[in-house]
Amino acid sequence: MKVKDIAILAGIIGIVLMMVIPIPHVLLDILLILNISIALMILLIAMNTKEALDFSIFPAILLVTTLFRLALNVSTTRNILSHGYAGEVVQTFGTWVGGGEIAIGFIVFLILVVVQFIVITKGSERVAEVAARFTLDAMPGKQMSIDADLNAGLINEQQARERRSKIEREADFYGSMDGASKFVKGDAIASIIILLINLIGGFIIGMAIHGYSFQDALQTYSILTIGDGLVSQIPALLISTAAGLIVTRAASDGNFAQDVTQQLLKYPKLLYIVAGTVMLLGLFTPIGIMRTLPFAAILVFGAWKMQQSIAKQMQQEELMEEEQQIEEVRSPESVISLLQVDPIEFEFGYGLIPLADTQQGGDLLDRIIMIRRQCALELGLVVPVIRIRDNIQLKPNEYVIKIKGNIVARGELLLNHYLAMSPGFEDESVIGIETTEPAFGLPAIWIDEQMKERAEISGYTVVDPPSVVATHLTEVIKRHAHELIGRQETKALVENVKEAYPALIEELIPSILTIGDLQKVLAKLLREKVSIRDLVTIFESLADQAHYTKDPDILTEYARQALSRQITQQFTSTGNMLKVITVGPSLEKKIAESVQQTDQGSYIALDPVATQQIYQKLNEQVSRQIQSGQQPVVLTSPTIRMYLRQIVERTMQDIPVLSYSELEPNIEVQSVGVVNL
Repeated sequence: MKVKDIAILAGIIGIVLMMVIPIPHVLLDILLILNISIALMILLIAMNTKEALDFSIFPAILLVTTLFRLALNVSTTRNILSHGYAGEVVQTFGTWVGGGEIAIGFIVFLILVVVQFIVITKGSERVAEVAARFTLDAMPGKQMSIDADLNAGLINEQQARERRSKIEREADFYGSMDGASKFVKGDAIASIIILLINLIGGFIIGMAIHGYSFQDALQTYSILTIGDGLVSQIPALLISTAAGLIVTRAASDGNFAQDVTQQLLKYPKLLYIVAGTVMLLGLFTPIGIMRTLPFAAILVFGAWKMQQSIAKQMQQEELMEEEQQIEEVRSPESVISLLQVDPIEFEFGYGLIPLADTQQGGDLLDRIIMIRRQCALELGLVVPVIRIRDNIQLKPNEYVIKIKGNIVARGELLLNHYLAMSPGFEDESVIGIETTEPAFGLPAIWIDEQMKERAEISGYTVVDPPSVVATHLTEVIKRHAHELIGRQETKALVENVKEAYPALIEELIPSILTIGDLQKVLAKLLREKVSIRDLVTIFESLADQAHYTKDPDILTEYARQALSRQITQQFTSTGNMLKVITVGPSLEKKIAESVQQTDQGSYIALDPVATQQIYQKLNEQVSRQIQSGQQPVVLTSPTIRMYLRQIVERTMQDIPVLSYSELEPNIEVQSVGVVNL
């Protein structure tokens, strides 16, 4: 055994021997001073620990110090009853604390006992009991959290083992503290009993054996009893306070002093209120301004110094953050972050900053939230987060919209004006700056506030700049929705459907189709502005047809036919009449003969002359429909619809191409034009 181990064993044995062997007065004084020193050291250690496990030996120390203190009580009691003297330490505490008055000494001692027993000991005992119970109840959840982190690869096996060990040690510690707190409670009760024994027994022995008079016995043994109680209760109070600090400490990065200065003094402005209250207390009460003024001045000075310190600390943190950012830019790993491309970006010149600045009344952020909700309802697509930033390279009133880092649309705004679009005839009294409406390319003019009412009376459609931007952004998202849905987004949609329809997803994925196959079908539907919100119907049709073909073009046609009611309602919003441009037999035959079949799928191979003729014929019919104020819709047979769509989307991407199988039987179809070769 090492020397320190032998010393500790000898100390424990010595504590036990103190209870039965008389101790000289000088040695007893030294031990009493040692007891106070140990109690003070334990309190300071408890104040400087960051968490309870940093002082995990505390329950055992609490038991040993309680035993040591009781042994000292027995020794002092023996000397008091035997000799009427227990050393200078007990004598000094008995006379000095009470100021020579026995009643005052008794009252001080009783106050210390009440504070320790009722306030600190009872509170520490209750906190330790609750902490032990909660720690044990939380152990299964903490263990599951560690297992989840380990399975996810966030921690390794060694870290998991250390965290499990810490949880077990926490449970053992709080369980031990729950039991050790009972020692403190018993020590407080024992102190009261020893007080009565010293007082009553000393009074009897002093008069019966030592021949003291009544007054001398009362004076001598009362002082010794008070001194013995105080010299015992002060270390007990310190250790009880240390126990309360240990069990009430929450998780923290610093010790008790750091937590007090950082949290309790975190709001220096409140000290000004306290200083003002103290000043008012001195002005309007008999306390007097001369007593409260110095204290209020100290509070004001302290608050000012703390504000200076906080400001200086914030400046240092900003400098450190800037230096850290500079170091990150200089580091080779910083280049990796530049590879990230935002799905959607909205950039604007400095003149349009009020659009996005809420302090200047801008509501662009709220409008973008509504755009995402609208796209989710109309297209069934969860639009990614739209990155908004200013760009000094743009013109002050210019903005651009980017899809995956590429500019797909741009426009200009005049913030203090309104965009007015003509109802079909021009009113010369409406004067403004000519421009083009960015979303649909319609001719428009920018008018000021004074001209707004006149334009509305003349039938113009008048919108404010934020609405222009919101409409343009919405149309761009709809036009490029097929680019925003990838495999990751498709998987998220599949997981959402799986919660309500697990059997459908288990049959479809991955035994029949992969996530990539589903993504191609959904992207093709969105490319033609067909909503994919009804994913259950789409997946049902794919589960039925994917056994026969894996061609995404053909699967898309089957999905469109399954969505016939939705597609029909999309183009017949009012009534049951649908006016269409039909494809003549000669054109259908030409397209069917031009279809080429390969191992990778089928495609159409038309000669340039025939393709040009189709464009010309179709453009004539579409222009006639637009001039009559109707939405042009091309209707053809199911077998060639996807091939005709491939031809049309090259020059007329917004023209819908439907097949007969995609229309409901109750819809009356009226042909307003025929396209033939």
